[in-house]
Amino acid sequence: MPESKPPRKKATTPAAPAPAKVEGNPPWLVPTMLTLMILGLIWIVVTYVSQTRFPVPEIGNWNLAIGFVLLFAGFGLTLRWR
Repeated sequence: MPESKPPRKKATTPAAPAPAKVEGNPPWLVPTMLTLMILGLIWIVVTYVSQTRFPVPEIGNWNLAIGFVLLFAGFGLTLRWR
């Protein structure tokens, strides 16, 4: 009985290497992150020390919300830090 020939393999070209990703921080990330966290902390401390009369007297306890939003925005930026 004659032997069958093996199937021909297609010529393959080597896959192009993936472009190298440059991993790092944008130059604005760390200063912005630290500024937001420090500003939020200062806003909260001033609100407590002045018994909600400062930094914006008309909004009362909402000053705490502004301080915490600034603080959390700074912490949110830490998720992008590499």
